[in-house]
Amino acid sequence: MFDNSAASNARRKLVLGNWKMNASLAANLTLLEGLKKNIAGLRDVCRGVIVPFPYLAQTQSVLAETDIQWGAQDVSEKESGAYTGEVSASMLSDFACRYVLVGHSERRARHRESSELVASKAATALKAGLTPVVCVGETLAEREDGRTLHVIEEQLKPVFALGAEQVGKLVIAYEPVWAIGTGKTAAPEQAQEVHGAIRQQLASLGVPKVPLLYGGSVKASNAPQLFIMPDIDGGLIGGASLDVGEFSDIVRAALEAKPGSGGQG
Repeated sequence: MFDNSAASNARRKLVLGNWKMNASLAANLTLLEGLKKNIAGLRDVCRGVIVPFPYLAQTQSVLAETDIQWGAQDVSEKESGAYTGEVSASMLSDFACRYVLVGHSERRARHRESSELVASKAATALKAGLTPVVCVGETLAEREDGRTLHVIEEQLKPVFALGAEQVGKLVIAYEPVWAIGTGKTAAPEQAQEVHGAIRQQLASLGVPKVPLLYGGSVKASNAPQLFIMPDIDGGLIGGASLDVGEFSDIVRAALEAKPGSGGQG
């Protein structure tokens, strides 16, 4: 189990596979059984799958006896009530979810989720004992305008306002919007620049060891170069997580990389 606590001595990489809206009972079973065979029991790297809501029960059933974690792709900021179509943090806990994504760029863009709403969702998830994976990232236009670090800072500001104790319990994933599903990947040095800036902000808050993941067209071919960067503690993997062999190779790349300055397990 991934542990953000300051008491943890060993630092491990974290790799999470985000299936997005891709799944079926039959395909899931093949994928999950393949992951059980290939990546269960790897003590020196933490790994998990982030699945659509309808498949949480199946994922829990298949992975329950393994050390592979699972989680959901979103959560309501409300705890319960008349919110048709929403899924609460307590519901996710019923399926033994460890993680939940909040603020993914697709939610920010398509559903107009504000950074304040993202922070509220993170707080609700933390209250229920879940680990929020807070996603941040800039568009191509924002990068070309030289605004990357400013955009990231603004996206994280409401989250950091939750306070050091809360922030110390979450995971942050940097996913440049221009690299998600496009085949384009930030150069390791580009990704490290942003991760390093986030790490400095976390240090000023007193929680420098919050795990920082990189996401954006990560593949087995580029994962080793990304994972050796000092402030990249693992990856949030999109399309490649749907391929047993590819995702397994990415996990192994994390296993072979030296731990960064943040992730603990």
